[in-house]
Amino acid sequence: MPERRPPYDDLIDHLVRSTALQRGEAARVVLDVLAYFDETTEEFVRRRHREMQSGGGTNAEIFERIAAELPHRAVAPPELSLRQLRRIVYG
Repeated sequence: MPERRPPYDDLIDHLVRSTALQRGEAARVVLDVLAYFDETTEEFVRRRHREMQSGGGTNAEIFERIAAELPHRAVAPPELSLRQLRRIVYG
């Protein structure tokens, strides 16, 4: 029976070879990065709003900044108006 390799094992191998990371650390990094890029637009908007709000940002500043960040995501969502961003956060 062939050995089952975890998903992204080749990437984990590469990180172990090319960095000082141990195998378990490299696996956690890969899973963290995948989770980051798996985040939906709505989850991203809510998370960034919370982060910036906790840093003392005002909603006007926060929503402008989120609108500027969205096109730079790995898979950019359609352009959202400031009103649409507010609706994601506040319903």
